[in-house]
Amino acid sequence: MTDPDPVADPDPAVVLELLAAFRRSKVMFAALKLGVFDLLVSGGQTAGLIAEGLGIHTEAARRLLDACVGLGLLRWENERYHNTPAATAYLTKTSPQRLTGYLNFSNDVMWGLWAHLDDAVREGTHRWKQVYGWDAPIFSHFFQTPERKREFLMGMHGFGVISSPHVVRAVNLAPFQHLVDLGGATGHLAVAACRQYPHLQATVFDLPDAVSLAEEMVATTEVANRVRVIGGDFFTDPLPPADLYALGRILHDWDEPKIHQLLERIHAGLPTGGGVLIAEKLLRDDKTGPSWAQMQDLNMLTCTEGRERTLAEYAALLEQHGFTQVQGVVTASPLDAVLAMKRST
Repeated sequence: MTDPDPVADPDPAVVLELLAAFRRSKVMFAALKLGVFDLLVSGGQTAGLIAEGLGIHTEAARRLLDACVGLGLLRWENERYHNTPAATAYLTKTSPQRLTGYLNFSNDVMWGLWAHLDDAVREGTHRWKQVYGWDAPIFSHFFQTPERKREFLMGMHGFGVISSPHVVRAVNLAPFQHLVDLGGATGHLAVAACRQYPHLQATVFDLPDAVSLAEEMVATTEVANRVRVIGGDFFTDPLPPADLYALGRILHDWDEPKIHQLLERIHAGLPTGGGVLIAEKLLRDDKTGPSWAQMQDLNMLTCTEGRERTLAEYAALLEQHGFTQVQGVVTASPLDAVLAMKRST
């Protein structure tokens, strides 16, 4: 007989959970790419009918579908597979809330970049050159067709619909009269702000190629008469006048020189008492979390020139450029809010 080990083995749950994490992501990516969720929008179907409709192997399809049930993406009822409400809302191409563009980008593009995370950490640079042979700016290489760009922007729109209402409620924007959302994509933040503050006027300012989709999306809202869309480059073109500029998921993309350039332009364009609203996910002061922000920080390392920051780091950047009264609010959404005011002279 052997003596029992006086020291219990550590719980392996955290390791096993992470071992399976990429497999779960790939199940969702594969089902999305194969068209499972779009096929089931009109109602439940058997595995055989799904396989026939998608032109895939029947038994393999059943195994994937069962995995989707286990992940909560599909439900199994009366020998048929059905979309869950979340799958219909976020994983189908016809949904205005869809995240499909960003998810396909994650599968088709970011998956390869993340495969070289060790090299990104070793060298401290993104992996676009290593994986695709491209230099920055990255998006100009990938979005070479209007269809790909539109679908990606709609994926970001889905993120915005989830996050922007939380951001505009997190801080008090009532003192401001005109918000200009720099790099505002489909206008989701401008729309959310106008819904929350009935007196507010807003402008979406983004690259000319994004204007038509922004106009289309804004036109479907009840605040369309208070939101206009203008094309331009916020690094080089004159910024539309405003007393509040918004930067939603912008600063984390760029290196320090570009951030300083942009904040300098924003400060110069604001009247005294004007403000800047930043929507990013904040790291805790000691950078021990939250996990979403940490993962996004590594995503920035592998995919861009930028990174995520703590509130103190944002405050230091903003104060360098003449901003004061920096406040940050953590929300329950994928993005938090930072608001700062232009210092009076």
